[in-house]
Amino acid sequence: METEVLADAEAVARRAAAIVAAAAREAVAARGRFVLAVSGGHTPWLMLRALAGEDVPWAGLHLFQVDERVAPAGDPDRNWTHLSESLLDHVSLRPDQAHAMPVESPDLAAAAARYAQTLGEIAGQPPVLDLVHLGLGPDGHTASLVPGDPVLDVSDADVALAGVYQGRRRMTLTYPVLNRARRVLWVVTGSEKAGMLGRLSAGDTSIPAGRVRQDRALVLTDRAAAPQTTPT
Repeated sequence: METEVLADAEAVARRAAAIVAAAAREAVAARGRFVLAVSGGHTPWLMLRALAGEDVPWAGLHLFQVDERVAPAGDPDRNWTHLSESLLDHVSLRPDQAHAMPVESPDLAAAAARYAQTLGEIAGQPPVLDLVHLGLGPDGHTASLVPGDPVLDVSDADVALAGVYQGRRRMTLTYPVLNRARRVLWVVTGSEKAGMLGRLSAGDTSIPAGRVRQDRALVLTDRAAAPQTTPT
């Protein structure tokens, strides 16, 4: 797994946006489309804002979510709310190119299966994401793959339901689809992540993040999360 250390969160966001944009151009030129999955949480917001200003072939891009909290539409807890404010409100994506996890459904298990079906329709069978963006929690979680949750053991579905974490139940992509991705882009900032970033980099499979394959992965981090390394 490659790692790039930059000065601060803004520099990480700009670099991440440039990498996503370049991957999009490459994928659209090679295959006619770019299938991107973006994680929730606070860290991606800067990246998404920067991505809105990049040279991206939006007509060929399909956007999926890595995870989502079960909450009403427009709720500030929803990752989609912030994804819309940071990116979708500023770019030209048709509604059929932006795929929100259907967490408002009364039947969440069926909704997860429908989302997996949509993934397959866009990204093939089995689905292969061109690039998946992941974050890292201070407890070692990524996506909504949280320590101790039974969703960690799901191997027969690409989308599944997780339990309650920080007050909300979650829908999440699972290891099988994450590990089929052509590229994995970790965006990790903040001193509270330093310990877990060290464990991730060491390939510690006892933390959820450590079970994502590393041979196709790039970590972008700031000086605070990797204080022992000189920033580029």
